[in-house]
Parts: sequence; structure tokens; C-alpha cells
Amino acid sequence: MILLGSRCFPLYQCLLICLLLGSLSTENIKATVGTNVILPCHYDAKYYGRLSVCWGRGAIPNSGCANEVISSDGTSVISTLSNRYILMGNLGQGDVSLTIMQVEESDSGMYGCRVHIPGWFNDQKHHNTLTVVAASPNPLKLEIREVKERTVSVRWSPVFDGGRPIKSYRIEIKNKQTSWDTAVTTEFSSPDRAQVLIDLRPARTYNLRIFAINSVGMSGSSNVLTVTTKEAAPEGPPLDMQLEALTPYSIKVTWKPPRADLRNGVLRSYSISYRENDPVGRVWQHQSISATRELESIVLTNLKPSTMYEVFIQAKTNAGIGPSSRASLCSTLAHITSTAQTITSTSPAATEWIQDTSFTASPIKTTSPAATEWIQETSFTTVPPDPPLLELKEVTNNTISIIWIPGSEGDSPITGYYLEYKAEHASWDYTKRVVDFSPNQTKATIIEITPSTYNLRMFAKNSLGTSKASNVLTITTGEAGHQMVNHATTAPADTNATANVKEDHSHHLAAIMVPLALVVLTIVMATIWKLQRMKKTQGSLSTWMTNRAVRYRGADSLQEL
Repeated sequence: MILLGSRCFPLYQCLLICLLLGSLSTENIKATVGTNVILPCHYDAKYYGRLSVCWGRGAIPNSGCANEVISSDGTSVISTLSNRYILMGNLGQGDVSLTIMQVEESDSGMYGCRVHIPGWFNDQKHHNTLTVVAASPNPLKLEIREVKERTVSVRWSPVFDGGRPIKSYRIEIKNKQTSWDTAVTTEFSSPDRAQVLIDLRPARTYNLRIFAINSVGMSGSSNVLTVTTKEAAPEGPPLDMQLEALTPYSIKVTWKPPRADLRNGVLRSYSISYRENDPVGRVWQHQSISATRELESIVLTNLKPSTMYEVFIQAKTNAGIGPSSRASLCSTLAHITSTAQTITSTSPAATEWIQDTSFTASPIKTTSPAATEWIQETSFTTVPPDPPLLELKEVTNNTISIIWIPGSEGDSPITGYYLEYKAEHASWDYTKRVVDFSPNQTKATIIEITPSTYNLRMFAKNSLGTSKASNVLTITTGEAGHQMVNHATTAPADTNATANVKEDHSHHLAAIMVPLALVVLTIVMATIWKLQRMKKTQGSLSTWMTNRAVRYRGADSLQEL
């Protein structure tokens, strides 16, 4: 009997350990940060009825639950450590599984479920080992703030970061008709949830999407935005302009539209400007026709015979007028005519009529011995604002942060600012207006889609006009560092430079030619008076005067002088 008892002793030990431990099971569960996870635990409620249950963190002790997080009396929850711990199962059917809402990495560890069954060593125990890992961020919800000719402003709301801070964002933009393989990609680390995309083309349709990136990985794609930039004034002039004199009074003008990639929208009309080409200068005359064909034409009428005219053309969209074509010259056909010029003098000499078929003139009155000229000129001077002082705050990859200090507002309050940029070695003739800013704004963050080196300058504007250009910043995007060079301020180019420069030059010529013409006229009249005196003493001079008329040969009519 003693031998039998010694053989059965190990079996008794095993039975005793099982009684002390009760029913024990273990399960491993893996979840990602931010999700809801269920730790299973069940008992036979039909056999035992409703039983009390507790959940704790760590291994289950000999009694109760260690670091208890929630407990139930079998009917309802009687205590809970946080509203993140929930018993969502059917307690009446013995489902006492623990649900942890929006788990975090700190929720990783062992959890124990203890079902209190009446009797010694009858409790049911269940261990769950939870492993929570971080994930990539959730996809962003992207929306449009503002669309302009060359810029798009977007923003997005904060999303779940996957348990790791979002380090950067990735923007992809492409033409609507192409695949995402052709998209231009830009990454930036700015914490702002609103960005301005620049270097877009007017009147183009783009697709745009964005991704969030943390240390685990990149989020899924945001919603795809389809945006069409606004029209802008054409960037290119009309092409292949030809002039043909039809009659002494008309010239035919033909031309082709600007290059398709420089139209910046739908061409609506053309402005044709023309005037006489002479040293004194004439006022520009303008005509407008609708843009309907790939080869346009117009006939300019009511012109002067044998007169040289200069013509240039500009294309228009709904957004504005583009640069002018190169001014071309054409002379109307000859038409022989003779008109009289009358010069009235109060000198002792009689009034003389001098025939000249080269121009048409109106009477000009002079007084000898000295001619008198009255020129009245009235001008009104208005003062536009001073240019702002532009400063570079930071360049990070393709993100440019700038600030500016406003200058004097001039004779009217500043109504806004606008920024222009160009490639470093390009001419300012190819500048592109990037974005307008409100009068109260003094800083901005923009994203350059194509990494390169650019020149930036800013202008202030009020109701009286636009300031001169600010200092110029030279900025290289897409690098760890940046370059900045401040240049002297220069006056911005005028879009009608051809017309304005020639008109100003004509005014200067007029100021020189008018006094000169008066001096010439005085000399002519003095010569005529001298010949009349000689005629009284020598009759043979009468025939000489008849056969050889005195003429004034100038490039312009006296009326114009």
C-alpha cells in the first residue's frame, strides 16, 4: 500500500496544481494604433447562470484581478478604469470579452479575465497578450481654398497620425489628361495645413492629391481634386503680321494668333493700334475685332496718302490684353494733290502765299522781328506707393517662406501686393504673376513645384497705380540650403512699352522741332521781305520770282508744328 501511494503521488500533485490554477487558457492578439481591439473571454452561462467577472492587466493572481480595469456582477458593469474599456458582449449568454477603444502602443501587454465560479478552485481564467504597433497616417481630406491664374491654395483637416507624428507631406499634381506616372512630386515638412502651389499655367485643368508621412510609412492617397486655373492675359504677341497698302487711303493688316501655349485662355478679340510715323509723333488710333480665325485681317481706312504708318496688334482674353507685336511700317500709295499754306505776318512785307505740294497745312501766325509762341501744358501728378522691402524667411526643400515690410502708401491707401518671379537667367519680360496678397498681409508660404533657381520681386498697388519693383530675391529651391541676393530696385516693364516709349520720344521731338520751325519761318519771311525790296529797285526780279518759287521743305506740315 505504501508503494502504491508513492507511485500515485505525482498524479496527486498534478491534480492539486490544476485545482489551484483552475481552467487557464492563453491567446496572442496583434493590433495597430487607433483601432478597436477585442480580447475574448466566455463562460457557459446556461450551466452556471450569470457570474461575476473581472479584467486586469498582468498575470491573474490567486484571487481577484491584478491592476483591475473593469468588472461586472454578471448583469452590468460595476466598475471601470476608463471609458475606453467596454464589455460589449451579451453578458446573459456568458460573453464577457473586453473591448479596448482606439488602442495605443502603451496598451500592449498581458490582460487576464477571471470568471468567478462557485466552489474551491473553480474559477475560469483566460490570458490575452496584446501587441499594439504604430501604423501609417490616415488619408487626408483635401479641399480647395482658392484658384487663380497660376496658383492653387489647398487645405486639409487633421487626421489620425497612426501613433507616430506626421513628419512631412507629399503633393502630386498632373495634367488631367495624363497618368499619375507623369505627376510632379513635391515633399515639404511645413506644419501648416494650408499650402499654395505655384508655377501652374493659366486656363489648364490639373489633378491634385496629397499623402501624409510618418516614421512608419506613407498614408493612402487623399481624395483627388480636379482644378482648372483661371484665364490670364496672353503671354505671347500675335504672329506673322503683314501690311499691304491698298489705296492712298487704306492699308490691309493680316496676322496669326499667338502661340497656343502662350494664349492663357480663349482669345476673344484683338486690338489694332496705328498712327503716322513722323518725328513729331501722332496720337495712337485703335480698332478692335473679334478673334474668330487662325488668319485674321482688317483694312485700316481714312488714312493720308503717301504717309508712313506704324501698326502693332495685341491679343485679348477675358482676363486682359497681351504684349504687342513688333511695330511694322507701311506707306499708303501716292496721290498728287496741291494745298496752300498761309503765313500771316505783321512785318512791313506784304503777305506771301508759298505753294508746297508735299504737305497740308493750316495758318500759323508769327510776329516779326521776334516770333512768339504760346504753349500751354497742364499736368496732374499722382504718387503711387513705394515698393515693399522683400525678405526671405526660410527655404525648406521646395517650400519658400517670405515676409515684406510695406513702404509709403503714396497719395492713396495700399490696396494689395503681388509677387512676380522668373528663372534666374531669364529676362523680366517673361515674368509670371504668382499670387495677389491683401493690403494687411505681410508674410506668405508658397510651394515651388519645379525645383530651380528663381528671382522674386514684389509690387505694391493703390488706386493711383503700382509701385516700382521691390528688391529682388534669388532663391534656389529643392536644396538643403538657399541663396538670397538683394538687387537694386528697378522700374517694372510696361506691357505697352512699344507705344509708350515712342509717344514719350515724340513729345521730346516736338519740344525741339516747334521752336526750330518758328526760326526757319522767320528766316523765310525775312528773305521774302528782302526780295520785295529788291523787286522795287530791279524789275527783272519779278520774272525770277515767278519761275523759281520759294519753297519750305520740311518733313511735317506747319499745322502739326
